[in-house]
Amino acid sequence: MTTLTRHRATAPKTERLRKYRPDIQGLRAVAIMMVVSMHVGLVDIHGGVDVSFVLSGFLIGSQLLAEIDKTGKVSLSKFWARRMRRLAPGMALVIVVTAGLAWLYASPLRFRSDMKDGLSSALSVMNWRLAETGTDYFANDGTQSPYQHFWSLGIEEQFYLAAPIALVAVAWLSRLVFRNRALVAVFLVAVVAGSLYLSVKQTASNQPLAYFGTQTRIWELACGILLALSAPLLSRMNVGLAGVVSWLGLVTTIGTALLITKETPLPGYAVGGPVLGACMIIAGGCAAPRLGVERLLDNPVFNFIGNVSYGWYLWHWPILILWPDIVGRDMSYSDRFRVVFLSFFLAILMYYSFELRFRTNKELVARPWKGILTGATAIAAAAGAMAFAMVAPLNLSTSGSVASSGSVGYSDADSVKSSVLQKKLSATTLNALPNSKEDHTHYGCIDDTDVKKFVMRDNCVIGDTAGRTTTVVIGDSHAWQWGDAFHQLGQQLHTKVVTMAKGGCSPEIYSITNPELNREYSECDSWRQSAFEEIKTLHPEVVVVTSRIRQEVTESGAEKAFKVLEASGAKLIYITDTPQPGRNVPDCLATHTDDVPACNPKQDAAIQFPAFRATEQKVAVRHGAEVIDVLPAFCASGVCPTVISHQIVYFDSSHITAGYAKSLAPYLKPTLQKALAG
Repeated sequence: MTTLTRHRATAPKTERLRKYRPDIQGLRAVAIMMVVSMHVGLVDIHGGVDVSFVLSGFLIGSQLLAEIDKTGKVSLSKFWARRMRRLAPGMALVIVVTAGLAWLYASPLRFRSDMKDGLSSALSVMNWRLAETGTDYFANDGTQSPYQHFWSLGIEEQFYLAAPIALVAVAWLSRLVFRNRALVAVFLVAVVAGSLYLSVKQTASNQPLAYFGTQTRIWELACGILLALSAPLLSRMNVGLAGVVSWLGLVTTIGTALLITKETPLPGYAVGGPVLGACMIIAGGCAAPRLGVERLLDNPVFNFIGNVSYGWYLWHWPILILWPDIVGRDMSYSDRFRVVFLSFFLAILMYYSFELRFRTNKELVARPWKGILTGATAIAAAAGAMAFAMVAPLNLSTSGSVASSGSVGYSDADSVKSSVLQKKLSATTLNALPNSKEDHTHYGCIDDTDVKKFVMRDNCVIGDTAGRTTTVVIGDSHAWQWGDAFHQLGQQLHTKVVTMAKGGCSPEIYSITNPELNREYSECDSWRQSAFEEIKTLHPEVVVVTSRIRQEVTESGAEKAFKVLEASGAKLIYITDTPQPGRNVPDCLATHTDDVPACNPKQDAAIQFPAFRATEQKVAVRHGAEVIDVLPAFCASGVCPTVISHQIVYFDSSHITAGYAKSLAPYLKPTLQKALAG
């Protein structure tokens, strides 16, 4: 228990502070509806979590400051017990149930990674795990974790742990030195300014860290505490003005939230709109204006939604992520509504049968240590379940597998055609499946997004490193994926192979927008130029160009690039882009061991931007390049099988495995051999 000096004098009668704020309950409902509708794809509206952060800051700040005013002290045990009773039981239940659903329905290959996420969620550090792994929150490629939404709860729980200690310490010091709360206000303003600065700065340099980091979000919670500190003053606002402020706050919240898109750099400045709007609603409501936005927000429906909002937040995301696996089909528009209603029903069920039992239990309320112990036990149980699940055997069925032949990977066109008809995974494929996500190239180098210049280094040189001839392979990750094949070819043909690859960076001179950076990919432009300069220095006999086909393709951009490469004097080879299945292949195969065709994309869907492919190929031929069309090695009869002669073709949703790349070395060899001989 922490004790302060004597509390302030009784509030003047002109203050209109209320213990219960129906407008805040309604705003809580608005926030959760914003979050759910955005996540399920019904309305492209952002900022719901930011509004919730402001609400949490205001409510917690109000509780702590009121306790200081009333008793001159703060009972940390009671505060943490209240938080434990409210948050821990429901959180533990959802974590464990989600693990069970993931075991039954999701890809076994993702299970252990998901359980690590579950453990991080139980320990309230999920936001830091997502920041560390560089997660794209808005990715829609099947890689989202069913625990991903626990990032915001992690930030709030870290806040609940530290905020009362910091607030009590600063309030005590302010009372001691200034005999008022001036230092508290200065402290909160400094936190808001510093955290907002970090948010803007890190959004530009490290977007995942900015999005998930506590240091870039704490300003939103601090704004809420600052409002709680200012509530006595705000309560004396003219009621007419207060009503206008509250209505403008709602317009600001919804209006700015609708202006934010998935391409907007977040959090940065963009979340300032919803945060400001929420602050205006709360500030205006402090004066209890009769004609304020409370007239809209105070209704039985919003009150009910506000009550179950915590459970709705917990349930909607795992149901959404696991829904395609549960129903066995891609998400349809009607499925989005099913997810909304099912998760809402589960939230109601959990609220009345589970949450209220812990929140209102007289024994837990009367004895805070029991409340803390109960919450800690629930968290420990969830964490223990996740730790056990991380080492449990994978739920990977081996029943019904077909016998394996001696051939693995591509051998000829017939191997592709026969693979189109394969129904069940072979024993060979099943054995390889658990490690298939790591079956990417072992040879060659690739530069990260932020690298601005190509620098020659040892791991960029593969094949016969003492060879008398030099072959350069240049492109993006779809060039890097061929590393094992070119290492093998280099050794066979006694040529030194230099790989020049940069993620998301086409060797053709296009203006590319990088989705991770949410801006023009200027690093690609400078890197490409330095790679071209290096090619001039190397004087290679052959330059192989290949990359992912992009929607930014222009004929003039391809023309400029091939003109530069042709001027190097090297023989040019252009390898067409590999088909893209559009879904994580190992995950799909793991859940369809007896129905492989369910994972095989149609050729028309797997060949992206066919007109742009034709444009690049035309320009390459114009500059004397030999073309290797890899399509026959991937697709037949209008289908692109994901397993060819027992070899898994892709290790993710786009890139081919090292095993399949090596099997295609004989397919590439004649063209490369001819170019080297020439």
